[in-house]
Amino acid sequence: MTGKLYPEEVSLYFHIPFCKKKCPYCHFFVLPDKEAFKDQFLRSLKQEWESHLPKLHEKEIVSIYFGGGTPTRLPPADFADILGWIRQGPASIAADCEITLEANPEDISTEQIKAFSALGINRISLGVQSLDDSSLMTLDRRHTAKRSIEAIFACAEGGIDNISIDLMYDLPEQTLPSWKRSLQLVENLPITHLSLYNLTFEPHTVFFKNKKELLPRVPAAETSLAMLQEAVAFLEQIGLKRYEISAFAKARFASRHNCGYWTARPFLGLGPSAFSYWEKKRYSNVSNLNRYSQALQEGRSPVDFEEQLPYPDNQKELLAIELRLLRGVDLKNFQERHGILPKEVLLNLELLQNKGWIERLGDRMKLSPEGLLFYDSIGEILI
Repeated sequence: MTGKLYPEEVSLYFHIPFCKKKCPYCHFFVLPDKEAFKDQFLRSLKQEWESHLPKLHEKEIVSIYFGGGTPTRLPPADFADILGWIRQGPASIAADCEITLEANPEDISTEQIKAFSALGINRISLGVQSLDDSSLMTLDRRHTAKRSIEAIFACAEGGIDNISIDLMYDLPEQTLPSWKRSLQLVENLPITHLSLYNLTFEPHTVFFKNKKELLPRVPAAETSLAMLQEAVAFLEQIGLKRYEISAFAKARFASRHNCGYWTARPFLGLGPSAFSYWEKKRYSNVSNLNRYSQALQEGRSPVDFEEQLPYPDNQKELLAIELRLLRGVDLKNFQERHGILPKEVLLNLELLQNKGWIERLGDRMKLSPEGLLFYDSIGEILI
């Protein structure tokens, strides 16, 4: 008998790098919104997709994610083509496959969403970032809080019943009262998921360049903690349950795609700068459209970074990542999937338990309420 009894679950990520304007805090690879770049990108993306087809036999695609950039800078017809390639490929597609499209509020209309929904896109992730106009100005966003709210309702009216938004805190000049007002606006929105981020000054961004000037304007550590605690309590109260350090969802609406990242589900990333995790290797494409295209035209891989951590470093990293989930890690199941944990890791888990940062119930280890605040330190100890 040949073949596996069940196909292996995998995910796909497509990096659509086009933006009208790059945000000052953004560290992702983006390109100007020009037709010539789009034509070149789509030709090369198809070549990359075709190069991956042999990998997809006996696989089941359970999530597809179009990120960016601003994917909606491409028209629905281009997504019809990409989804057509996938449907004609060798992998099966799960009946409940989650297909997410990132979008910016200023680009959204009900008619456009209806077109995306008709293609099978069933989840929208909106880059709202703030529901306070002064914070949006600080972030140099092109929409207002009112426009964000209109876009969320347009998604619902267009037939999408799984809507996620991003919110940011720790912004320059942001106050606890303004943050509370933003949160209160969330209560009456038809959303199913919320990702919560604090502002970080990433290298190669405008904010990083201006860090010295901006840092004195961000909330103090005590205010930042109060903002986080206020958000967690309020979101839980309105039915958005925290299921990962930075993610909240209504029942049955946890991001299937992101949960794959946290539990080491294999995924292929396509497009310039896209990351993949496949056959226990992590790799990424070159962050340059011309070099990406040239490699594919010449029959070469566009990958310019590849890493496969040796044992037990690979296990340590996988364990630390999975601990981000509030349900924690079942150590018995984890070791069945990834191999026996070395004594050093078990001793570190015991140390973290003694510090009160990790709780244990049988085989399951999870972050304690205090541990949720010290995840970075936990990661350093484990890795």
